[in-house]
Amino acid sequence: MPIRFHLSKEHDPNHLLTELEAAKSRFDSDHAGLITRLLSQLSKLQLADPHQLIRFHETLLFLRAFPQAPSPIPRVEHLLNTFHQRIENLHAANADMSLFDDFDTSGIAGTTMQDVLSFDVAQWLTRRIPRNIEIAWHDYWDDYQGERSRGNTWPRFIPLLEEDADAEANIPWSSWLNAARGRQNPLPWLLNQFAKLPLPPHQQAELYDSLRLPLRWKLENLKLSRTRNWTRPRRFYFHKTSLIQRSEVSLAHELAKPAPNLEKLSRAAGESVLQAVREAMFVRYRELYGTTLGDPSTVVRTDLGRGVVIHLWGLPAPHRVPLRAYVCGYTLKNGVPIHYFEAMGLCEWLEIGFNVFYTYRQGETAWIYTQTLRCIRALTAATCFSIYPYQIGQDNDEAIDSGAFWFYRKLGFRSGRADLRALCEREEKKISANPKYRTSSRTLKRLAEAHMFYEVRVSGANRAKAAEVRGLWDTFSTRTLGLQINRRMAREFHGDSKKIRHASTTAVTKALNLNPTGWTPSQKQALENWSLVLALIPNLARWTPQEKQNLIKIIRAKSAPNEMSYLRQTQHHSRLRDELLRLGSSRSASTG
Repeated sequence: MPIRFHLSKEHDPNHLLTELEAAKSRFDSDHAGLITRLLSQLSKLQLADPHQLIRFHETLLFLRAFPQAPSPIPRVEHLLNTFHQRIENLHAANADMSLFDDFDTSGIAGTTMQDVLSFDVAQWLTRRIPRNIEIAWHDYWDDYQGERSRGNTWPRFIPLLEEDADAEANIPWSSWLNAARGRQNPLPWLLNQFAKLPLPPHQQAELYDSLRLPLRWKLENLKLSRTRNWTRPRRFYFHKTSLIQRSEVSLAHELAKPAPNLEKLSRAAGESVLQAVREAMFVRYRELYGTTLGDPSTVVRTDLGRGVVIHLWGLPAPHRVPLRAYVCGYTLKNGVPIHYFEAMGLCEWLEIGFNVFYTYRQGETAWIYTQTLRCIRALTAATCFSIYPYQIGQDNDEAIDSGAFWFYRKLGFRSGRADLRALCEREEKKISANPKYRTSSRTLKRLAEAHMFYEVRVSGANRAKAAEVRGLWDTFSTRTLGLQINRRMAREFHGDSKKIRHASTTAVTKALNLNPTGWTPSQKQALENWSLVLALIPNLARWTPQEKQNLIKIIRAKSAPNEMSYLRQTQHHSRLRDELLRLGSSRSASTG
């Protein structure tokens, strides 16, 4: 009969990890000492199970972001700084490493990551860790679509490759590449060839992206790994009492407070911020337009207390979207990146995307969300916040499982559709009658079919104006505008993009009595984009001279050094706002 060995609790990793996970969210004088003891015990164990290592890793990061006292910090940081050794031991034992490649578990020091990166990110990462990144050739050569893309793009910088690519089968791609690059590393060489093509940067990126080149990088013990991607704050915040719960948070109360002070950073400091957020994103297999292409000269910083620092920034003129203004940002908690966000909008309306990294979703999420909106409002002066349906569960099972709809609803958001507002009210009555009642997944998916909205309550002279705004943006979408423009293109210009652009710009410049000869290329591009919309306004030529002049200023401001001046100007042109709402709204989707 086999002998079974039973571990004592002091040597049982699962028991110790469970105790540590429970202690991380208890904030009193006793638990700081308990955490230190548990960390000491766990540090002596090998933890050969990948599940246990992941649990340990995520708890360490949470403790680093939300510490109870100074005493555990040195041990937490030491364990994180040496965590790669534990991963290396797993490698040596031929353990299954697939658990470390999920969205929520990737980026741990000592692991390897692989992904198809955009041209801009591939260039940045190759400069950042040149010795740790390579092309995953084995996965690339077998890709048929990749072969077609190679045949279309590589002849641009590999002479006579067409002899094979256009007429032969079984092309020895690696032989051609190795002959052309010589002793140069293949990835930097390829990236450099695309960067030297006599094309605008966005076309260089499009060609490279068409290759869908898989890249593999080793994190080893790099500082940019998720394990070590934190910095020492100017001053630690230690939690002496329980974390702020959602039930304790009032969005209306927080937005009524004085606006936070937004400190403008130097371009060099802004570049450091963008470098840090790119690192935080890519080790989580995330790439956001505003983190990849953010403008370092627009970065602002604010310290909100409780160890929370938020950075916000915009986009440089060449990368701005045609109509909406764009804001991006991320949050540090005691120097640890814990969440990111983006916002896009016109006039007083902003669509908000908000994502807390998995490890920190138990950490004052509602309070931090309200601080994010305070910062965005301070920067943009927006009064109508909108939540994408994806954020609350549309094609997003994770949001359904977490009850994201109720997170926003309890903060004061409402659905943009009357039928869904009625459904929400029925659910709220059921919850009120039976506290144990839980909304079904099916109902949550229905509730996620439309945007949610929050209109900021204002006082004094602006109260009447704010009341007028309520519900106006419920069915507005720049997509609706775009589709209407494209239908006009198909109907009147036989689907020719150049013709509608030329005709619209000609008509609008005439209606506005405008001569853009001395405008910059970016200003002319803004004029062309806006003309597509303005050409839909039948009485544009009859606007008052002042309305026309203010509209011209808005168009020119689209390419100003900071896009926020453009956004604020759109808030003060009531006639333009009315036309945007008329053209971009679908009233049939929301009645009552």
